[in-house]
Amino acid sequence: MAMGAQRGDVSRLVLGQGTGLAGIGIISGVVAAMGLTRLLSSLLFGVSAADPITFMAVALLLTLVALAASYIPARRATRVDPIVALRHE
Repeated sequence: MAMGAQRGDVSRLVLGQGTGLAGIGIISGVVAAMGLTRLLSSLLFGVSAADPITFMAVALLLTLVALAASYIPARRATRVDPIVALRHE
């Protein structure tokens, strides 16, 4: 913000980085889980190992948690006074 960025730009940057990392983790986790369905099938009761609704629900839940976890630092970053941040560096 000290270099001319608006509050929305800073918020979008922080939320985008958090969501991007969460997206990479969710995609790799779903791929790994689909690859390990044979091992998982013996541990699951009442749900098939490749149940698409369960995979989508878990991916959506994790995305919402990542957005919530990224929102707090994004809000803090937009409220920092640029002069205080520059003095700290």
